[in-house]
Amino acid sequence: MLVTLTPHPDTPSAAIHRIEVDVERREDFIWLRFAVFGDVGQVRWPEPAEPDRADDLWRHTCFEVFAPTDDGYREFNLSPSGAWASYTFAGYRLGMTPANERSQVLDVETTEAWVTVEALVEAPLEAVRIGLSAVIEDIDGGVSYWALAHPPGKPDFHHPDSFALTLPPPEPA
Repeated sequence: MLVTLTPHPDTPSAAIHRIEVDVERREDFIWLRFAVFGDVGQVRWPEPAEPDRADDLWRHTCFEVFAPTDDGYREFNLSPSGAWASYTFAGYRLGMTPANERSQVLDVETTEAWVTVEALVEAPLEAVRIGLSAVIEDIDGGVSYWALAHPPGKPDFHHPDSFALTLPPPEPA
């Protein structure tokens, strides 16, 4: 399924004009390919890093998945550097701890007009609605916030109204 993210009205991007996300549910995983279109040379892309867990990825160009669960929700951060993070929240921005679920950045492709980041997220099976978002930092330090849906007010990917995509049931293996 292909969906489009939109920039928050308070944080437009001069360089990027579209972000699309291809999404598939694959048993215990969600496969994603984020595609960023525009003047991608004006984006501050993180330097390649070890494909390990890392904190504070959302402070720079990063892609995110939010998945409500029976015990709160999970947040997954996917950096074009290859680093990733996963967190458990007991409630709206409450009780953040590292999650057991893992993620993996599979591939990053770059051209002059677009960049794609392909990833797998180990999502809990009860996650039937998700939020998809992106933080895009430009080379001058400006930041734009992209999501499927933006609740009123400042950018807030944790808000339940941002969990706007209903996933199909898992595909059999």
